[in-house]
Amino acid sequence: MRKLLSVLFVASVVTVACGKSEAEKQAEQMAAETKKAAEAVAEAAKTAQADGGAEMAKAMQGMAAALSGKGPDGKPVELASIDALKGALPKVSGWEMSNPKGERMTSPFPFAQAETEYKKGDSEIQMKVVDTGFAQMLIAPWTIMMASGYSRETDDGYEKSTTVGGNPGFEKWDKNDKRGELNILVNKRFMVSIEGDHLSDIKVLHDFAGNVDFGKVGAMK
Repeated sequence: MRKLLSVLFVASVVTVACGKSEAEKQAEQMAAETKKAAEAVAEAAKTAQADGGAEMAKAMQGMAAALSGKGPDGKPVELASIDALKGALPKVSGWEMSNPKGERMTSPFPFAQAETEYKKGDSEIQMKVVDTGFAQMLIAPWTIMMASGYSRETDDGYEKSTTVGGNPGFEKWDKNDKRGELNILVNKRFMVSIEGDHLSDIKVLHDFAGNVDFGKVGAMK
C-alpha cells in the first residue's frame, strides 16, 4: 500500500506553465484527478488501520470507489465491448498481425482491453488498447511522464512526454536493446500502448501510432 501511495503522490506532480496545448491541459487535469483518487485510498487505508476488521469492508469500499471511474456526467461508465476494442487495433502494411485477444473485468474495478502482436523480420511490436472507464488510478503510474515538459535521460536511453494525434503521451527508448515504448491517453479514458523490440528507432512506433484512428478510439462506448 505504501508503495502504491508513493507512486500516486509522485504522479500528482505537474509543471505549471502558460500557453499549454490541449494535450498538456488534459495531462495536468488528469494529474489533479489522480491526486484526489490517491487521497481517497489513503483515507481508506487509514480507516482500516485505525478501526480493524470491523471497518475493513467499509475501507475496501472506499478503495473500490477510488478505483472505479465516473464519466463527465458523474455517473459510472459502461465499458467498451471487447469487439470494439479489437476493432481499434489497426492492420499495418508490411507487418504480420496476430489474432487480437480481449479481456473485460467489472470487479473489483472495471477495465477492458484488447491486444495483438505484429512481426516483421526480427522486429516485434505489441499494441494494446485499454478502456480505463475513467478510473484515474489505473493510469496514475504514467501521469507524471505525460506532464508538460517531462524528460529523463540516461546513458542507456531516455523517456519524455510527447503528443500524438493531439493526445498526451510519453515515449521511452533503450538504445542498447533497441527497445521502445509509446503510450497515449485518449479522451482521458483510453490508453493506447505500443511497445517494440529490435527496432531501428522510436520512429517505428510513431509510424504505428499513425495507423490508429484516435477519433474512433475516443468515441468508443
